[in-house]
Amino acid sequence: MAIIINGQSLTVEEVIRVARFHEQAELSQEAQAAVKKARDYVDRKLEEGAIIYGLTTGFGKFSDTFISREEAADLQRNLIVSHTCAMGEPLPRQVVRAIMLLRCNALARGNSGIRPSTLNTLLAMLNKGVHPQIPEKGSLGASGDLAPLAHMVLTLIGEGEAEYQGRVMPGREAMELAGIQPVELAAKEGLALINGTQVMTAIGLNVLWDAMDLAKTADIASAMTAEALNGIKKAYDPKIHLVRGHQGQQDTAANLRLLLEGSQNAAEINPNKVQDPYSLRCVPQIHGASRDAIQYVYQAVSREINAVTDNPLIFPDEDEVISGGNFHGQPMALAFDFLKMAVSEYANVSERRSERLINPQLSEGLPPFLTKHGGVCSGFMIAQYAAASMVSENKIYAHPACVDSIPSSGNQEDHVSMGTTAARTAALVLDNAQKVLGIELFAASQGIWLRGERGIQRLAPATRAVYEHIRRSVEPVDEDIIMHDELKKFDEMIKKGEITKAAEGAAGPLR
Repeated sequence: MAIIINGQSLTVEEVIRVARFHEQAELSQEAQAAVKKARDYVDRKLEEGAIIYGLTTGFGKFSDTFISREEAADLQRNLIVSHTCAMGEPLPRQVVRAIMLLRCNALARGNSGIRPSTLNTLLAMLNKGVHPQIPEKGSLGASGDLAPLAHMVLTLIGEGEAEYQGRVMPGREAMELAGIQPVELAAKEGLALINGTQVMTAIGLNVLWDAMDLAKTADIASAMTAEALNGIKKAYDPKIHLVRGHQGQQDTAANLRLLLEGSQNAAEINPNKVQDPYSLRCVPQIHGASRDAIQYVYQAVSREINAVTDNPLIFPDEDEVISGGNFHGQPMALAFDFLKMAVSEYANVSERRSERLINPQLSEGLPPFLTKHGGVCSGFMIAQYAAASMVSENKIYAHPACVDSIPSSGNQEDHVSMGTTAARTAALVLDNAQKVLGIELFAASQGIWLRGERGIQRLAPATRAVYEHIRRSVEPVDEDIIMHDELKKFDEMIKKGEITKAAEGAAGPLR
């Protein structure tokens, strides 16, 4: 069943279904009528010879240059080809598909003045799998994502390159193979197609979706470490977290109680110690704060994917064309900077737990560096180095992009958001965090194995399910091996959501 888009009710989950699982998308009847109504209004204004930014004027600093109706087609094509200045590697297919869907959804609201036929062509490209090659770099995040979106439109007009059925080819060839006629843009259409925040939002939305699963994975990893280090469960008592009141903290504590329910390794009290170090005792507070941040980003993204973000905006019922600044990416820039800081903290505290597992002064009786043959074997010594390296790298990426701005377009556009940079660096932070949590899971499962069969038997049902899932592809490390090969397996397990599925299969849904 197709996803119905109308510019107002698209969800994050639906975007993922289209972007990653190639579900079809269709315009609602109401959206088709709204788009036609706005276009009829634009055509009427053109007939009247009205002077309107982007319709009968140039762009940016050229906004005071009048463009005749005869020059309108040239203006639109020139806008696209001149703006194709993005550089770098092509964005992943799932991001490109999200970009196309989000742009269609914004246009479907009926405030952009695009022709219904042009919008339907872009939608046909999405549904038939014609994916423009969009380089990752080159957007200031205001006026929207001009350069990368221009690369999307290149394929729409039969130019540039596109990926179709697994092969990159000239855009016109991809369109022909898919049976889609390229478009000759009319007045306002080029601007309507490239003036928006859909690139930053599509990148960030994909990061957000994986971060939501990572939040659960991080709770699972900490529970596994608590099993290996004989943690104290009392710190997760709901009374503690209720009196502080933060929802993410309460949800994390509830997850830990569920994951550790039935564990005899992690007990309510431990006669050998009064309390655990912060990296275990304060997991609800640390992970919970990141959960709350992710929830904020989810809400902000949910608004933005149903936003009209081009300029000028058409209001046919009010007989107005209004120039504004909805293309400015600051709401997304702040959100994605917040997201990458939240995700980086999962890695930060995870590395500290890994250190406690391998450090003989901190590891509750486990052998140094989690090896039975210390001296001859180095065990997990350098795995912690790798985690520390990626945590440190994340501190660079986590620097907020939104606090920077470079004036552009002859200083007409004198404050920009850098929102696309925020989203791109959030993706880098996420990848590192997934790998760092994989290292913790590797070390924790090794620590549990080193406790012997008794330690394994004393696991909670949820952590036992995770441990057994790990053991299906990763053997305990008795003597030194090529660690990289095993670390890649953990990275893949996390990226595929396998760790979460294993835990939830035994314990039920996590929050």
